[in-house]
Parts: sequence; structure tokens; C-alpha cells
Amino acid sequence: MKSPSDDEQAYRAGIVQDERPWGRFRSYPHRQAGAIKIITVEPDGILSLQSHARRAEFWVALDEGLEITVGERIWKPARGEEIYIPRGAAHRLRSAGPVPARVMEIWLGDSDESDIIRLEDAYGRTGSGRR
Repeated sequence: MKSPSDDEQAYRAGIVQDERPWGRFRSYPHRQAGAIKIITVEPDGILSLQSHARRAEFWVALDEGLEITVGERIWKPARGEEIYIPRGAAHRLRSAGPVPARVMEIWLGDSDESDIIRLEDAYGRTGSGRR
């Protein structure tokens, strides 16, 4: 089995950026994606501190005002910043700004919504797979 860093490098190697006269686009590998979502977090909203047994995730910050936790690292990503979250890593997303903020989330691996292990939750949900 590959290490998470090998998995991340392999996924990032499949990202293509193409320059055009009007600007550019970035194309993300989707054939291995279990889901592609746009997550919107309302001001002061916070997702569970969670991990996944069957998937890694790749996030793209679409707006400013987000705070991201991956493992022990907590930071405010720049708009467009790309974040790889290894399978099993504790992670969290929070809106730290005055307006809703969004992230694009790509699931890497065979998974579904039941593959959520909540480690902490501001809304009283703990354990696995509960909404």
C-alpha cells in the first residue's frame, strides 16, 4: 500500500492547468472520486472534527474566511489553496469570517456519508456516520 504522501503526489500529478487567451482553468482528476461537493459554512459554523477510514479528501478553498484544521495544523487558507487530507487524518472546517465561505471537496476512495468518525462536534453528534 502506498503512503499518504505517495497518494497525494499521484493525485496532484493528475491536476492539469491550461492557459487560454481569456485566462486559465484547472481540471481535477474525477474518475477516482467518490463524490465532489461544494460545502458552504455559515458565519461561525463549524464542522465536526472528523476522520475517515475509507477515503482521503482534496479540498479547494473557494472563498476567504475559512479556517482549516488537519492534524495539529490550523490555518486560514488563501482563496484557491488546495489541501490534501490523508485517509485517517483528523480534520475540520470552520467559517471564521462575517459571510458564508465555501470549499470544494473531492472524495478520493470508495466511501459514503457513513464513513465519518466524529471526534468532536459542536452540535452534539458523535461517533460514526450521523448527520
